Amino acid sequence: MGQSNRPRGTTVAGAGTGTSGRSTRCIALIGPFLSGKTTLLEAILARTGGIVRAGSTAEKTTVGDASPEARAHGMSVQLNVADVEFMGDTFTFIDCPGSIEFQHEGAEALTACDAAIVVSEPDPKRVPSLQVILKQLEDRGIPHLLFLNKIDSCQTPIREIIPALQPASTKPLVLRQIPIWENGAATGFIDLALERAFLFRKNEPSEMVEMKAGDFEREKEARFHMLEQLADYDDDLMEKLLSDLPPEKDLVFSDLSREFSDGLICPVLLGSAQNGNGILRLLKALRHEAPFVDATARRLKVENAKSAAYVFKTLYTGHGGKLSLARVLTGSIGDGTTVTGGEANEERAAGVFSMKGEEPVKRGAAEAGDTVALGRLDHVRTGTTITAEKSGIVQIKGPAAPEPVLASGIGLNDRKDEVKLSSALAKLVEEDPSLFVEHNAETHQVLLKGQGEMHLRVSFERLQRKYGVVVERHKRQVPYKETIRKATEIRGRHKKQSGGHGQFGDVVLSIEPQPRGAGFAFGDSITGGVVPKQFIPSVEIGVSDYMKHGPLGFPVVDIAVTLRDGSYHTVDSSDMAFRQAGRLAMSEGMPKCQPVLLEPVMVVDISVPSDATARVNGMIPQRRGQILGFDSRPGWPGWDVVTAHIPSAEIDDLIVELRSATSGVGTYTAKFDHLAELTGRLADQVLSAHGEAAE
Repeated sequence: MGQSNRPRGTTVAGAGTGTSGRSTRCIALIGPFLSGKTTLLEAILARTGGIVRAGSTAEKTTVGDASPEARAHGMSVQLNVADVEFMGDTFTFIDCPGSIEFQHEGAEALTACDAAIVVSEPDPKRVPSLQVILKQLEDRGIPHLLFLNKIDSCQTPIREIIPALQPASTKPLVLRQIPIWENGAATGFIDLALERAFLFRKNEPSEMVEMKAGDFEREKEARFHMLEQLADYDDDLMEKLLSDLPPEKDLVFSDLSREFSDGLICPVLLGSAQNGNGILRLLKALRHEAPFVDATARRLKVENAKSAAYVFKTLYTGHGGKLSLARVLTGSIGDGTTVTGGEANEERAAGVFSMKGEEPVKRGAAEAGDTVALGRLDHVRTGTTITAEKSGIVQIKGPAAPEPVLASGIGLNDRKDEVKLSSALAKLVEEDPSLFVEHNAETHQVLLKGQGEMHLRVSFERLQRKYGVVVERHKRQVPYKETIRKATEIRGRHKKQSGGHGQFGDVVLSIEPQPRGAGFAFGDSITGGVVPKQFIPSVEIGVSDYMKHGPLGFPVVDIAVTLRDGSYHTVDSSDMAFRQAGRLAMSEGMPKCQPVLLEPVMVVDISVPSDATARVNGMIPQRRGQILGFDSRPGWPGWDVVTAHIPSAEIDDLIVELRSATSGVGTYTAKFDHLAELTGRLADQVLSAHGEAAE
C-alpha cells in the first residue's frame, strides 16, 4: 500500500463516517506520469491536519510511494490510500500510479470510487496521456474534475490552455477559476462561481483580496462562458442568460454539482500541489459537489443489495497474511462476517482493518462508504464483488486486465526453489492482475509477462524482497520451427541381437514438404503385409519422436511422411523395433531434404496518436516488418491503428520504442499469424546461439 510507518497521524483504508453523519466519499487521484498526484495527496493531508507538514517526493518523505520499489525508482508503482477529515466530512483518497505500465492498479480502484481528480500540468503536450485517462473515466461513467497542477510555473494564458486540452475530453472542460497574473506568473485565482479573488500563500490557505480593475473584464468574460456551458444542460439558466438576467449563485452551484455528478461536464480547477495552493478550494468543491456512495451503488447496479463490497486490491503482508482491500457500497461488513464472492464460496472475514504502511490496524465494522482491508478471504480475488447475503450477488463488471506487451524469462539460481517460486508467482499475480505467468511448452521457459520494462523490473524486485526468491531474468526465447524444401525416400532398419529374442524393424519412408501451415501428415501405402498393420502406428510414433528436434535442432512442421515399404521378422519384430526404425529413417532422411529454419511472424496492431503514425511506419521496416495498412482507431479521435506483420524475434523491445515515440501512451497487441523462412546471416546467428545453448 506504500504508506510510511512513521507517526504522521494519517489513518488509511477506512476511518468510518464523518462527524456530519454523511458517508465517507472515495476519491481517486489519477493523471499522467509525473503530474504531481502524490504531491497533491501530501498537500491534502497537510491542509486537513492529517500530517504535520507536507513531505517531498524528491526527499522520499511522502506518505505515499513509501515502498522500497517506489522510493528506489522515484515513481508510484502501486496505489496509496489515505483518509482525511474535512469540515466534518470524511474522504478516502486513492493515489493511483501515473505510468501506463502500472495504471491497471488505478483502473481497479476506480470501479468503486465516487469521483476522480485528474491531475495534469497545464501543457498541451499532455493531451495524449490525458485522453487515455479521461476516456476510461468517460466510458465507465465516473464523475471527474481536472486539477491543473503547477499553475504557478505556467507561462501560457489559460484561455489558450483549455482549448488546447479539450481534444482529450469528450465532455466540456468547464473552467471554474482563472489565474491572477503578476509579472508573468500566476499568483492567485478568481473563483468564477463565487466571483471572488484569492492570492496564493505558500503552504497556507489562499488570502481573499479585492479584485483588481484589470481583472474585472477577464472575470466577466470567463464567467459568462462557464455559464453558457452549464446552460447547455439547464433550460432555466439558458433562459436567464438569454434575458440578460444574472443567475442566482445557488442556481450556479446547483448546476455545477448536478452536471459534475451526472458526468455531463469536467470542471477545471487550478493550483500548485508543491506549494499547497488551491487545495482548500479543491476540497470545498469535492465536499459540496462529489456524489456519495449511494450514487456509486446505483451506477454499479447494487443499490438494492443488503450488503455489497467491491475488492479492488489484494495484498500479502509479512505477518497478517492475505488482505483484500474493498470499498463497502451497501450494508456493512464486520469482523467474522461470512461473505460470498463470485464463486459462491462462503468465507469468513478474519478481521476488518485500516492500513498503515503494509501493516493492518484492527478497527470496527465497515459501513457503506468505507474503504477497508478484510483479512483471510483466501478465495476472493481482485475484482470480486462480495456480500454477506447467502444468496450471493451479481458481480460488478470491473476493468479487463490489459494484454501484456513485454515478457521476460525466469531463471532460478537454485532448483530447490522451484516450489517456492511457484507460490511466490501466484501471489505476485494475485496482487497485480496485469501480470501474467506463462509456462511455454515449446521453449520450456517460464515467462513473466507485463506492461513494460519498469513493470517487470519492479515485479522481479518484489519477488526477491517480499518472497525471498532470487531469480535471474532471461531473454524470451523465440519458438522457431523448421521444415524441408525437397523430398526424399529413405530406408530405416533397426536390428539388434543380444541373445534370446532380438529386435527387428525395417521401413522405407518417403518424406515430402507440405504447404506452409498444412501441418504434419502420416500415411502408408503398404501392400502384401510387408509391415504388419499392428506395427504401422509405432512407425508413426517414431517419426513424431524425431520431429521434436529436426536436423537444425527445432520442431519440424509442414511435412508429409508415407510408409512405402519394409519388412519384418516373425519373432524379433515389435512395436519398439518399428518405432526405432521410423526414427532412424527420419534422422537419415531429413538432412537430405534441404531443411530450412522457420520463424513465427505476428500480426501486430499498433495504437498511437495520429502525429506519431509516421514514426511508427518508419519503425516497422527496421524490424523486418511489413505494413499492412492503417486506419483511425475506433472511438479514439486523433488516434490511428497501424497493422503490420512483424517477426516475433523483433517484438521484444517494440513497446520501449513505441512509448518513447508517443510520450508513453502507445501500445500494441500481437497474435501469431504464420511461419516464414529465415535464411542467411540471421538464420546462422539463430542456429549458432541454439547450438551454444544446447552444449
